[in-house]
Order: sequence, then C-alpha cells, then structure tokens
Amino acid sequence: MTYASLNQPMRVGVVGSGFVAKLRTEILSQDARIKLVAIAGNPKKAQVIAQEFNIPKVHQYWSELVVRPDVDLVVICNVNRDHGTVVGQALRSGKHVIIEYPLAFQLSEAEELVKLAQKRNLLLHVEHIELLGGVHQLVIEHLAKVGTPFYARYSTKSPQRPVPDKWTYKPELFGFPLTAAVSRLNRIIVLFGKVKSVSCQLRYSGDNLPRQFTSCVCNAQLQFENGVLADISYSKGENFWQPERAMELQGSKGALIFSGDKGKLITADGEMELDAGTTRGLFKKDTENVLAHLFTGTPLYTNHESILHSLAVANAAEKAAATQQVIMI
Repeated sequence: MTYASLNQPMRVGVVGSGFVAKLRTEILSQDARIKLVAIAGNPKKAQVIAQEFNIPKVHQYWSELVVRPDVDLVVICNVNRDHGTVVGQALRSGKHVIIEYPLAFQLSEAEELVKLAQKRNLLLHVEHIELLGGVHQLVIEHLAKVGTPFYARYSTKSPQRPVPDKWTYKPELFGFPLTAAVSRLNRIIVLFGKVKSVSCQLRYSGDNLPRQFTSCVCNAQLQFENGVLADISYSKGENFWQPERAMELQGSKGALIFSGDKGKLITADGEMELDAGTTRGLFKKDTENVLAHLFTGTPLYTNHESILHSLAVANAAEKAAATQQVIMI
C-alpha cells in the first residue's frame, strides 16, 4: 500500500490537543511531503497548536474533521475511550489512520476495525513505540543467549503526587489499566507468542471512585503456549514513592535484566553491561516508519496479529480481575 498522489502533499488532520497530539503535529510539520490541514480537540489547546504549526482549521468536534474531503490521513491522539469510534468513522470516510494504543477497549471492535481497513485497502497503524526502544532492540539482539526462555517480568511504577485532574485517572475514559497500557503486554507477546491463560489482580484508591482514582495497581500473570510464565505489573499514582521500569528475562543459559535503560546479560561466562540509550525520539521513529510505508511501501514495524492478541490478553486480564478466576484464551 503506497500513497497514490506522490506528486501532491499528503493532507493530514489531527484528532486531539494534548501532549502527544502536539508532538505528532510538530514531527509532521517538519516533513515536506505533509500538509497539515486541520486539528480537532479542546478549542483553546487546539488553537494554540494550530497557531504554532500553521494549521488553517480548528474543529471542536472530531466528527467534523474525519469526513473532510481534503484529509487523506487522520492521526488520532484523543482519550482512549473514543479510539474505536473515531477510527471507525475515519476508515469509513476513506482515510488512512494512525492511532495511539489501544486501538479499542474490546477485542471484537478492534477486529472489526482491522477488517474494515483491509477491505478498504487503507492503512491502520497502531503505535507501539516500545518496540522501537533500545531495551526491546537489545532484548531481540541477545535473547538467543539466554537459551530456552523460562520466566519473564515487566513492571512499571509511576509516582504522581498530587495526581492531575486528567482523563488518564478516570477509568471510564482511560479504560482497564492493562488495556490502556497494553504496550506492557505487547512487548512480551512479541517476544514469546501466544498466551494460553491469564490471571490478574486490580486495586484502585481514591475518594471519588469509581469516577476517578488517585492510585491503581494492576498485576497480571501470563502463561504462554510455549510454557513461559510472565508477570506484568502497571502501577501509578499517589500511593507509589519510587519509580520503576524493570524488565527481566530468565532462561536455561542466562538472563537479561534491565532497570530503566541500563541492563546486563548474565551467563555462565559472566556479565555483560548493556546500555539502551534514551527513549527520546521514538514518536519520530514511529512517524517516519509510517510515512515511509505510505510513500514507498517500507514494511511497518508493527503487525495486527500481535496487536489483536495483546488486546485479547488485556480483555482476559480484565475478566480475571473481576472474577478472580484464571481465564483461558
């Protein structure tokens, strides 16, 4: 799939007016092949972005932007709850789509959106920049050295005090934590394949539950078809005091252990220090990959199969947390 009108700029509309929307807009504004034509979001915030990057039209409602005949590509960076609805309308309007994860809250809706994009021969790219990061690239490079994988762990903790009055702390808009943070599942699934069963525990705290929380912790245990066991943990808010970003892979011949961007490969021969570098610039890499795909047919770094399976696992984790049962996939 390549963009047909190579002699004309690709006309882009942005849905959203937060940090990621501004970042995407800035990156796109630097590409001569792109013409930014509209943005939709919070009127004041969207107007500020439009003025900074010379976007001629600001819409209050995304539904007005996605049907514009002068938009070829829609970049969606709004609240998680609305992702599936916006993507569906954009695809039905004949637009290519870039969407921040998650594609949708429910697997069934996500599957229908993938089918719709394929049927209409349109791009549907779900951002998963964790796969472009230095930690993941080093894991791919050294994974064979740990032998037969046995156990994996990925954990993030994000202290925030006080928590902001933002949609990311409102379950209705944010979604189940491991759906909203489905990248935590996806990075492990890309490495080890299909998950067989899931168990999960979820706890919220806050005076305004269930409308808004001040802390959440969500721990899932995955059993893969190949036998690997994995613990996935996502935590944030006022009840956490030490940030963490840890990845651990243990196998028959060694282990890969990361804390933040620093890690080591441990084998019988000793230890090798690993440095994953910075996480800065990953949205730019993502955007460049998508544009290269659209203009020249360069393969995307993501695939719908792992994206949909990750969402299936997230849905199973949500059910497991609600029922306190192990859910088979």
